[in-house]
Amino acid sequence: MKSFFSKLSIAAAVITVVLVSSIPFAGQRQRTVPAPPLNVASYLPASDAIAVVDVKRMLNETMPGILGGDTAKLADANAEVDKFKTKTGVDLHAIDRVVIGVRYTYPTPTSTRLETVAIAHGTFDARTLAASARAAANGKSREEKYRGATITIVNVNDDLKLLGLWTMHVNEFAICMLDQNSLALGTPANVRAAVDAGKAGRAPADLVSLATRDAGAVIGFGANLTPELLTKLDVGNDTIAKDVGAIRQVYGSVGSTQTDVTVMMVARTDSIDAAKNLGDTIEGLKQLGGMFTMRMAQPRKGLAESALNNLKITTRGNELEIRTQVTAASLAGLIK
Repeated sequence: MKSFFSKLSIAAAVITVVLVSSIPFAGQRQRTVPAPPLNVASYLPASDAIAVVDVKRMLNETMPGILGGDTAKLADANAEVDKFKTKTGVDLHAIDRVVIGVRYTYPTPTSTRLETVAIAHGTFDARTLAASARAAANGKSREEKYRGATITIVNVNDDLKLLGLWTMHVNEFAICMLDQNSLALGTPANVRAAVDAGKAGRAPADLVSLATRDAGAVIGFGANLTPELLTKLDVGNDTIAKDVGAIRQVYGSVGSTQTDVTVMMVARTDSIDAAKNLGDTIEGLKQLGGMFTMRMAQPRKGLAESALNNLKITTRGNELEIRTQVTAASLAGLIK
């Protein structure tokens, strides 16, 4: 329980770091003009969760605010951009927005696997992209024709910060031009699913709506909490497990200014009473979380205290909203 309370006390900060910790950038801080509207659902296969990332704002606003004072981490971040391009041939700076679709699978009765595909929106040249991918593969690539599309499959066999969002070991990395402004990235099977989905996409409309609810967000997300997924969660407490088990969907956003990062998450439960009970539980854990932050070392302690002090918990009908704000610079200490 100590571990659970400690994690809760910095939950908003952790969410922020997970989502934005590795997005690299170069250049000076500047306000970015919002990217033009796009059909978020385009080419998304059937998904249990969706995230929409405004990459241009992330590069030019959010990350300069976080890493602007740490030249070493800035250099590491830029090195990750170079590594991604070297290994895959994809230049992240050519991307305006990324829409990520996630599907839950259960390979064994006790495990959950996330099948992920990323649809990058920007301006791409098919020939240049294919040539870059082949050159990066250094002879370890192949092309596959699928329903009129050409999928380039690169044998990476390395750890990559995929799209700058999370570190994962990549064996085969598939790249496919879907149209002149859309690019699918992921495993060969998931990229083929994006081709199957087509321009209209197959993701649930309600998840798309949740992920795009905050038009000014740097990151927006929406996810279903299915009964199968909930049975795999072990929170170590029957009361908390009951409250979590009543959640049907979660959605929210990460926003930023040149000085602050805000996180908002909403849990949509199956009843008004369930939302109230969940809110009471979170309020209690918030109070206990303050005790555990005292034992943390800096800079985590300062960040956790700030996140807790700014934490606002609001219940509306069958929804529970959690919102907090921290300074962008305070997140730099958590980025490795």
